[in-house]
Amino acid sequence: MLNIGDFASHGRVSVRMLRHYDAIGLLRPARVDPVSGYRSYEAAQLARLNRVIALKELGFTLQQVRAVLDQQVDTAELRGMLRLRRAELAAAIAVDEQRLARVEARLRTIESEGNMSEHDVVVKPVPSVRVAQLTGVAASYEPEDITPVIGPLFEELCRLAAEAGIEPAGPSVACYEDSAEEDGSVLIRVCLQVEPSVKPGPYGFEVRTLPAIEEAATIVHHGSMDAAVGSFQALARAIEAGGYRSAGYARERYLETPDDMSKWVVELQEPVVRA
Repeated sequence: MLNIGDFASHGRVSVRMLRHYDAIGLLRPARVDPVSGYRSYEAAQLARLNRVIALKELGFTLQQVRAVLDQQVDTAELRGMLRLRRAELAAAIAVDEQRLARVEARLRTIESEGNMSEHDVVVKPVPSVRVAQLTGVAASYEPEDITPVIGPLFEELCRLAAEAGIEPAGPSVACYEDSAEEDGSVLIRVCLQVEPSVKPGPYGFEVRTLPAIEEAATIVHHGSMDAAVGSFQALARAIEAGGYRSAGYARERYLETPDDMSKWVVELQEPVVRA
């Protein structure tokens, strides 16, 4: 038998926590001295303690932990539950990391207000291009709504194009426009540049000519698109300073897209007209 201090030490928990688990019936001592009230535990009880801590650390409430353990879930079932919870936590962490990246980008933009260069903005015509295209809808133009839609769309388009034996003929492009709904949603058109000779067919995607832009204010953004706010704002200031006004959402032309998104190179192309 182990006294409560030794059991806490072996289990890497506090004595106070063991007393709490006893009070709520989650982990009872093997023996309580009727005179002194001292708690004693068996080494075999470390197995239950391990399960309690693992489930608790993965976000289960103590009531949920007790329900799981009282059902005598076997090791295989417990491992499956832990894997599922781990996947949920990993997804939540990824979302939080993206949110932090957007906040950091916004803070960098605030810190450099008045100092951001607009000299890299070039107004030029953008030629038409033949593309394979898929369309999706995002709830808004905010990055947290765009990112979960645009990534899977590009993956699906690349898969379908490969199945059709159609090779990309240049950088991919993303285009945006307001949807027909009045809820602020945005249409996303993801496009793979293809050879002009590619004709429409039963591919599961549309083949069309992306129209030319007579005048577009363009800037090259380096880094993740979740951190593109500074580039978009530099573009907006240059458009205004040059005596133009925006004529629609910017296209995104993906020049370099390695696995490390912080090393992406994307040209933003915003259609403009004279103000």
